Amino acid sequence: MGVLPIKTLIITGLLIRLFGISKSAPNTSVMSVLCNSGSYTKGDPFTISLAYVLDELTKVTPSKQGYNYQNISPYPNAFAYGHASCNQNLTSTDCKTCLDASKVNMLSACNNRIGARAVLNDCSIRLRSHSVVMFEFEYYE
Repeated sequence: MGVLPIKTLIITGLLIRLFGISKSAPNTSVMSVLCNSGSYTKGDPFTISLAYVLDELTKVTPSKQGYNYQNISPYPNAFAYGHASCNQNLTSTDCKTCLDASKVNMLSACNNRIGARAVLNDCSIRLRSHSVVMFEFEYYE
């Protein structure tokens, strides 16, 4: 009777490996990048707020359960609001990698814009100069 459970465990283990039930590398393909038409200039206090929020989003989101995080800058003279999320099947390192790619795509396409959103296949970042209800992105396999 002891042989049957061992065979069952071995077969189950092999099937799990065969079908790849595990974490995966991030898919950083760009799905969309949207930019607000409003802009800010160099030296604007919003620059500091934006940098703060972007830094927090890329650092904190990978450590949050569910990879979903919203933040606001602490600077009252020019608030910036942000939201970031990752596919929950990623590792925290891969979530960070994806968010860094999202940040690069967003900043290169939306340079000096007061609002922007970059949606990659496995993550997204959204920034605004004013508060709105942030919708959460959920990723499903």
